[in-house]
Amino acid sequence: MLLEKGSKFVFIGDSITDYERARPVGEGRGTDIGKSYVGIVDGMIAASDPSSRIRVINMGTSGNTVLDLKARWDTDVMDLHPDWLSIYIGINDVWRQFDTPLMTEKHVSPQLFEETYRSLIERTLPTLKGLILVTPHFLELNREDPMRKRMDEYGAIVKKLAKEYGAILVDTQAAFDQFLTYYHPGFINWDRIHPNTMGHCIIAKAFLKALEVE
Repeated sequence: MLLEKGSKFVFIGDSITDYERARPVGEGRGTDIGKSYVGIVDGMIAASDPSSRIRVINMGTSGNTVLDLKARWDTDVMDLHPDWLSIYIGINDVWRQFDTPLMTEKHVSPQLFEETYRSLIERTLPTLKGLILVTPHFLELNREDPMRKRMDEYGAIVKKLAKEYGAILVDTQAAFDQFLTYYHPGFINWDRIHPNTMGHCIIAKAFLKALEVE
């Protein structure tokens, strides 16, 4: 396992990460960590190595774009002093361009997405032991579908940043694409964005592989 024993591991993102986590901080007993892949990753890390004592904190917030992350970065990342940080953002940056196409003030262009994302990485990376960047996903195999094509563009930005800054990449789009060669996207969720429990397990499996958790 790549995580050092006793590490504090913060996950930040949108509704995919959030999924009913406790406020103001998503950690503690019961379902305080939420029902997303974060809880699955937390449980599997502990089950794999009970001596690891990894402290996992869920700071996802539904509806967020990368601009929202920037607005809450001090309180929800820097003030928590994580050793490891996972950033899973980009879905709403793309989605708002399709579900509210006329409300352009809600749109985050690829250039703004990359500039903002980069600024957050550069601010935080010197304080971290490890950084994980996660591609946004859309549950659609047709790569010419307008929203899938746009999501891939933002995913490519995340991949570029991960390579540039030496971060671990978790490619959730690739993980879902593999699954969708056997099942229709509706089997995970008809909105093709929010995963059911099976979908969160797919995400968690990709995380665990990247972290070398057995």
